[in-house]
Formats: sequence, C-alpha cells, structure tokens
Amino acid sequence: MNFPERAWQRVTLLTVLLYPVSLVFRALSALRRAAYAAALLKSRRLPVPVIVVGNITVGGTGKTPLTLWLASYLARHGRRPGIVSRGHGSSLREPREVNAAADAAQVGDEPLLLAQRCGCPVWVGADRVAAAQGLLNAHPACDVLVSDDGLQHYALARDVEIALIDGERGFGNGFLLPAGPLREPVSRLRSVDAIVVNGPRRAPALPASALTMHLQGDEFYNLLNPGHVVGPAYFRSRRVHAVAGIGNPARFFTYLQTLGIDFEAHAFPDHHAYRPEELAFAGADAVLMTEKDAVKCARFASEIQWALRVDALTDPELGQRLLKKLASL
Repeated sequence: MNFPERAWQRVTLLTVLLYPVSLVFRALSALRRAAYAAALLKSRRLPVPVIVVGNITVGGTGKTPLTLWLASYLARHGRRPGIVSRGHGSSLREPREVNAAADAAQVGDEPLLLAQRCGCPVWVGADRVAAAQGLLNAHPACDVLVSDDGLQHYALARDVEIALIDGERGFGNGFLLPAGPLREPVSRLRSVDAIVVNGPRRAPALPASALTMHLQGDEFYNLLNPGHVVGPAYFRSRRVHAVAGIGNPARFFTYLQTLGIDFEAHAFPDHHAYRPEELAFAGADAVLMTEKDAVKCARFASEIQWALRVDALTDPELGQRLLKKLASL
C-alpha cells in the first residue's frame, strides 16, 4: 500500500486533522447525488438496460474481473452485452472503441484487458454517456451495457447497481475522503441491487448479506509467446520476481504464495506505466505479473515475463438476481 492507503486503514492524528474536510466532501457528494435524483442535473437513460459495477472506496476491489464475468454470464444466457469504461490513464479526448491491439497508454490498461478477454464491444471515454451512445451506434445488436467503475457516474442512468468490496481492506477507517478511503458513505450500499465481497471476509463491518466472489487461476502465459502456458510448478526451482501495479498488490502476492511459488515482491502504484528497466531484475529467471500489468508491458516483453490469468468465481445468486432484474425491466 502507498502512504494514503496505509493511513486510511486506521484512525490517526492525520485522520482527525482531515475530518473537517471530509465533512465538506460528504456534503458535496450528498448534494450532487440529490441534484441528480431531483433532475436538477441530467441523467441520460439509454434504450438498453445498464448494469453498473463499482465501489464506494478508493482503490481496486476486483471490478475488472467481475465485469468480465458479467459479460460472459450475460452472453451465455442469450444477451449481447457491451462494456463502457472510463479508461484511467487514457490519453483520448473523444470516446472510441477499444480493440485487442490498442495501446494501453492511449485507451487505459483496464479497457484494453477487457477488450482482449471479453469477446464483446468495449468503448472507452471520460464521458460514459457518449461512450455508451457510440457503442450502441456502432453495435446496434447490443442489448445490455455494463459500465465498469461507474457507481458515482450519475450522468449515466442505470438499471442495476453492483457494489464490490475488498474483503481484506473493507471500508478502512470508515471515513470519507480525504480522512478515509470512502467515496460515498457506507449507507449508499442500501440502495444497490447487489453487494459483492471479493476474497476472504477479514475486514470488520462487512455486510452479512453480501454475496461472495473469489479470483481463481493457476495458468501463466508468456508475454513474448502468449501461446506458451505453464503451471506454478514451472517456477518452483527458479529465481522469481513478482510485480503488481494494481489497487491491492498484496492480494496478488498472497495468491502466488498459495500456489507454492517463492518470489521477491515489488509493488507499484495502481495503473503504473512500466519502463523496461524497472523489470530488469539481476539474476531473475522469471518475472510474474497480473494481466492488467501485462497489457502495459507487452510492447517490451521478454521471454522471462509471465502473466497469471485469473477469472472471477461468484456466488450463483448474483447471476440469478441479475437475470431476474433484467427480465423485470
């Protein structure tokens, strides 16, 4: 964790000092949401149902794997989904479609990973409404949209809200920004259609009614030759380094340990733009990373770099609840 994330896990003197500012942030957040609810600010409703995946805390909670799972689940049940994303770190000024060969520096790492794996249209743009409209214009057969990390983007009207919580970090110290990690109060969860906890429930105060989600996978593909796939045993007699530039690097490192791999860990900030020299570890036989990191390293891939492919395993009730809600619309 970086300094703010560590500080947000407990109540400190800094928390007390920032508390008045967090009250202002809370008031502005509530005022903004109320303005949308009262139609003082415009929410645009699209001609197809919109499913929003997001969280109420700063940092990664596993939204991208869940978005991939939703797109796959919907496709398996006869729907034709599309995905819209903000594209953190994107250099684009106008919404555009993301293809599997795009540059992560232009479209963002998460949208590129979604495009490479989901098998459905992916559009990216700071204005999610414009991105969604562009997607529907380009793919008129699309009959449902999934908005990745869009819980607080109220300009896009939604039919289903899914809030994701990190099971280890939870709500941190329970304060809103900047005194804590919360974007919105925990009470916001009362209005969503489903709450999903990613990983073990170790954090306090997690909702008892929340559904479960875990990430699973034990195959690593080579960045230079993606068709070359190996299991964890391949690395057990090698000098291994592992990097992670995601919201919670510790989750990735802990998972590698459960696979029986010994390694030296290197945590980077979320969405970090890697340089080749940062992965040139002396004496390394292998460098392991997440898929989100891999899309940014592909341009300078080497034969010792490997990415772990993971998929979300969710509570069956999530899919049942989703289909029931869509059928009622």
